[in-house]
Amino acid sequence: MRQISKNLLSNMKYLFLVVTLYSANLKSQTLNDYLEMAAQNNPEIKAAYSEFEAALQKAPQVSALPDPSLTMSAFGRMIETRVGAQEARFSLMQMFPWFGTLEAKKNAANLMAEATFQNYLNSKNEVFLMVKKSYAEIYEINKMIHLEERNLEILDNYRELALSKFKNGKGTMVDVVRIDIKRNESETNIQLLKDQNQPLQIEFNSLLNRESDAIISIPDSLPIIENNRPIEKDSLFVFNPKLIRLDKKLASFEAEKEVVKKEGFPMVGLGLDYSIISKRDVPGLEMNGQDAIMPMLSVTLPIFRKKYKAKQNELDFMLQATAFEKQAIINNLQTSYSMALYNFSRANTLKILYKKQDESTKQAISLLIAAYSNSGTDFEEILRMNQDLLMLQTATESANKNQFIAQSTIDYLISKQE
Repeated sequence: MRQISKNLLSNMKYLFLVVTLYSANLKSQTLNDYLEMAAQNNPEIKAAYSEFEAALQKAPQVSALPDPSLTMSAFGRMIETRVGAQEARFSLMQMFPWFGTLEAKKNAANLMAEATFQNYLNSKNEVFLMVKKSYAEIYEINKMIHLEERNLEILDNYRELALSKFKNGKGTMVDVVRIDIKRNESETNIQLLKDQNQPLQIEFNSLLNRESDAIISIPDSLPIIENNRPIEKDSLFVFNPKLIRLDKKLASFEAEKEVVKKEGFPMVGLGLDYSIISKRDVPGLEMNGQDAIMPMLSVTLPIFRKKYKAKQNELDFMLQATAFEKQAIINNLQTSYSMALYNFSRANTLKILYKKQDESTKQAISLLIAAYSNSGTDFEEILRMNQDLLMLQTATESANKNQFIAQSTIDYLISKQE
């Protein structure tokens, strides 16, 4: 029996330790922790990084020399020469592009790989923004649930007060009924909010590529830090991966033009021809049966110039298209940045207003409750003011969410480092 008690006590200690560590782990999961999970696990980010890894493999391919060619010939019927019959012939040839061609190809491939890396960074930033938005939505829902639950407690207190006034003959039963109606509304709202929270949690966990029912730790407040650092208009989006990607593409196309130019020059081939010669039955024949070795030089003649001209024209149009694309993205970034700044400022202004109205409404409710306690009148006004207070509090949390999303959008647009 004593041994069983010891084992039970040991198991309970172990269970307590596991629960404690699990709770501590949940508590330690901040927004930055979730962003790190997304960076490591999100399939969209991983796919973009794999594309970058694949792009890195392009440079070794294009900067390598062409494969040498080896030709072997065996003569079914011997070809006689002065020193003997040819039995077999071997030819080895290696072509060399024009000077600097391979280096230009490597440079163009590396620049395109850098553009692909910027695409990976942009994919990561976009996922981070989606994580922050989803995080803010869940925060707002949880806050609203908390406010509704607290409102239920307040209504319960009002019900006791109204019921007490009714029993004392200073109130009416209709006041109790009005409270029951509000309580039913509040309970329904809580259930609807909880139902709405479930798909939001699934969305959030999907962005982290983990189990849909994984627990999400939500803080009491969102980290809102206004960026007061002055930014010049010309350097506003200097770190934005979308624009850097296009700059790298432009540089890559320019390098491609250099490649096409060099490909328009001849290629030089160096080789060796080796023939096996059999001996002749001729006494005293000089060099009888001696194998023949002959160096070879080959030069390509790029006389068909239309394809090189067409390639240059293609790259010119690609440069033009990329420049237009860059300007369009700059315009969109400026529009989005301006709207995000407005949303941030608007949310901040509304929060200041709601705070003032919250204090005034609470003061008015206190005065109405004091009057109701004395006279038993204006109870309907108390309920109306309480509903106004609840709306102000939920509107404040919505403003907090909107301000956080606006700030996150600004950070995304200017590519502020996490």
